[in-house]
Amino acid sequence: MAALLLRFFLTLCALRVAAYTPLSDKTLRNLPGAGGDFDIKTGSILAPILIPRVPGTPGSLAVQEHFVDWFSTNLPKWNVEFQNSTSTTPATGERHVPFANIIITRDPPWTKPGDVGRLALVAHYDSKLTPVGFIGATDSAAPCAMIMHAARSVDEALSKKWDAMQAEGSIGLDEEKGVQILFLDGEEAFLSWTDSDSLYGARSLAEQWDSTPHAAMSTYHTALSSITLFLLLDLLGTSKPHVPSYFQTTHWAYQNLAGIESRLRSLGITQSTSDGNFLPETDKSVFHNSWGVQDDHIPFMARGVEVLHVIPTPFPHVWHTMADDGEHLDIPTVEDWAKIVTAFVGEWMDLEGYFPEPPKHARRDQDRKTEL
Repeated sequence: MAALLLRFFLTLCALRVAAYTPLSDKTLRNLPGAGGDFDIKTGSILAPILIPRVPGTPGSLAVQEHFVDWFSTNLPKWNVEFQNSTSTTPATGERHVPFANIIITRDPPWTKPGDVGRLALVAHYDSKLTPVGFIGATDSAAPCAMIMHAARSVDEALSKKWDAMQAEGSIGLDEEKGVQILFLDGEEAFLSWTDSDSLYGARSLAEQWDSTPHAAMSTYHTALSSITLFLLLDLLGTSKPHVPSYFQTTHWAYQNLAGIESRLRSLGITQSTSDGNFLPETDKSVFHNSWGVQDDHIPFMARGVEVLHVIPTPFPHVWHTMADDGEHLDIPTVEDWAKIVTAFVGEWMDLEGYFPEPPKHARRDQDRKTEL
């Protein structure tokens, strides 16, 4: 009998984790674009990140302040906290460099931390030490901006859904789900990529979260096990990217992300020009490399976290050069990625029916574009 009950419980959990509700065509059409917020000179989201931001430098502190100020002003219901560490590096000898991971979370208001499974939206925000003055627009200022836009785009829908659940008395009847943003520091190597000269922030955070338990009887034992999917964005923002599906265990999530892209294209609301889809490997069946491309997911994946890595192969032609700046971003591609990520979060969080209607003037503009 006990074995039967356990089997039933595990099956129920699996069904809850697998819940995923596609957005309607109407909702996809009405998803907001970033517009001027992605302007590389004046955009309120992207422009402040397009500066050198090597860990421990004034540029890094300025970008940290930008994240905190932007969320405090625009999304006050999201909780912002820091996880700090220090480490020596091959470039600084015995001097310790500070690393600051920024963790931004929105959970259902009635929940306790250990009872919420979270979709983690992840990008690193640091830039390389060399060449001096390196910006890293694709690596990874633009991915950070995409995540910020997605968070703002789903914020009202999250509130409406959770308010409705409280009004209906449906709290506790299904899996508790939240959204967490991880802006990680110290991804880049200071000298050359090794296991110890890279991923400084990710290694520190994964280790701390894995060793810090939640309260007894929590649904999730640690903050690390609370991550139901680690969606990592990197090297995005140049035109015509080719993003493979790296991991068999999250290929279903890749297929959902690719399905969103295909639907956006078929509805005629993508802005970029491309010979094919950004995410072309929906029919992939053979997976060779168990770790994929070396990136911030490694310390998390090594501890059992499921990862969907959105990084193009081959890398952009501007990779680790001074040309990886705002002027070399393809803004229509950046906009499309932002909308794809927004829709994925909306589907993951079952937000169909909760997104606000766009203003009437925006609907008229959209209708005119559709007719053209």
